Amino acid sequence: MNKKKNLLRNDAFQSLIASVICILLGLLVGYIVLLVINPEGAGQAILAVLKNYLNFPSAPAAKKYLGGTLVSFAPLLMCSLSVLFAYKVGFFNIGAAGQYVVGAAAALYTAIAFEWNWVFCTIAAIVVGLIWGAIVGLFKAYCSVNEVISGIMLNWIGLYLTNSLLSQVKDPLTPYTYNLKDVNPSAKIPSLGLEQLFSNNQYVTIAIPMAVVMAILIWIMLDKSRIGYELKATGFNKNAAKYSGMNEKKNTIMTLAISGGLAGLGAAFQYLSGIEQWATTQTSVPGMGFNGIAAAFLGGLSPIGTIFSSYFIQHITNGGGYVDKMVYCSQISDFISAIIIYMCGFVFFFKLWLNRMLDKRDEKKGGNN
Repeated sequence: MNKKKNLLRNDAFQSLIASVICILLGLLVGYIVLLVINPEGAGQAILAVLKNYLNFPSAPAAKKYLGGTLVSFAPLLMCSLSVLFAYKVGFFNIGAAGQYVVGAAAALYTAIAFEWNWVFCTIAAIVVGLIWGAIVGLFKAYCSVNEVISGIMLNWIGLYLTNSLLSQVKDPLTPYTYNLKDVNPSAKIPSLGLEQLFSNNQYVTIAIPMAVVMAILIWIMLDKSRIGYELKATGFNKNAAKYSGMNEKKNTIMTLAISGGLAGLGAAFQYLSGIEQWATTQTSVPGMGFNGIAAAFLGGLSPIGTIFSSYFIQHITNGGGYVDKMVYCSQISDFISAIIIYMCGFVFFFKLWLNRMLDKRDEKKGGNN
């Protein structure tokens, strides 16, 4: 009984239960919407979203499309870690989307214009994302500008700067940047044989295991290191941190810079895999950075939890492409993701309610004794 009691009190277990409830409610609402649109195919459509690559009866085809999901999982995980890192330190980095965008600009421009190797292109993406995040930190530290406001503004500035820069390295016949395999194969992140595990999916690279390793390193940094403690102390109470001898301005800038660097790395993982080219006519910020918010909260704001939540979000996002387009819109998966994001806002209320119920139960047992 004590073990069961301790398990229910465990914060990680409570986060897991809350996340599962969010997922189930999101799927339920999505199913209800599908029923309203067309009751006959609703069940098949929601199953198609959940099955994703399992819709293919052929095992080689399923493996290949699983690889495609994992390719996009890697950048989503990095954007999730970007949001999580800032939030654990007391900031809400909604600017991860813009940091992802400028990271894409740096990776692709250095790859196409300068013909750099993938290692240097990746470093360029990290550095530019880091700088973009540091700008938010500077405004926060020295001008007391809320990071949400400056982050949103920099998202759009980053988008239009990226469009302008990458217009110089695009295919003249299309709005898209050149394909890396045609102009600079050395800029493509290597696979080291991983593609053979996924029916020779050419886009599967070492970015996938690298992203998982980064999640583990962020967990160690935040929870097991002195610098992680200092950063969290500064974010939650900068006056107390300052009184303790910490440089609160430096830590604020460092936090948002690291957060930006993680988003920039995510862009490198996406665009240097070769799976996507940048469209210089884009008028909206890519959703990868915003989906990172969903993955971070769905993962219980745990670096390890975000590995699983990021995969789930990408899984159902890709699964939306398998619904019947004659009846339903493929964006139904985005709608389900949005509902899950909304439900994640109730995670803390759920945990508060659960702890109160446990307290009442303990009080009642204590009174009976």
